[in-house]
Amino acid sequence: MLVISAFQTINSLSESPKLTNRIEVPIRFHEVDAMNIVWHGHYYKYFELGREALANEYGLNYLNVYEQGFMTPIVKSSCEYKKSLTYGDVAVIETTWIFNAAAKIIFHYTIYRKSDNRICASGETIQVFTDTKGKLQLIAPPFFEEWKNKLFE
Repeated sequence: MLVISAFQTINSLSESPKLTNRIEVPIRFHEVDAMNIVWHGHYYKYFELGREALANEYGLNYLNVYEQGFMTPIVKSSCEYKKSLTYGDVAVIETTWIFNAAAKIIFHYTIYRKSDNRICASGETIQVFTDTKGKLQLIAPPFFEEWKNKLFE
């Protein structure tokens, strides 16, 4: 898996700061169905791979969050399928974290076919903060606010 990343801040008031990460993932035989196309459920796995790569790069991985006494369950996910990926393709997963003031984490995803740079899928996930017992946190944890402040000073 090749990791390609970019850090971008948007100075316009109409756009929020963003973090973006790109990884390449080969499509494996066990991910395709009898029609030789990626089974639709695997796209959520690709989103997870992108989310993990971005979080690891920028220091907000699941273990870091858990060590602070929190978890970040997904409360909403969506995927729009545009073109099929097939066995032997290489998917480029672009994951973007979108800044927001709420106690939630929003990721946008675009999955491209490397050979022709065609968009194959796009989607979004929203995660919230809970304590380790599952109690929803309505205010962003201090460590998360500090993390954002360090990135966008």
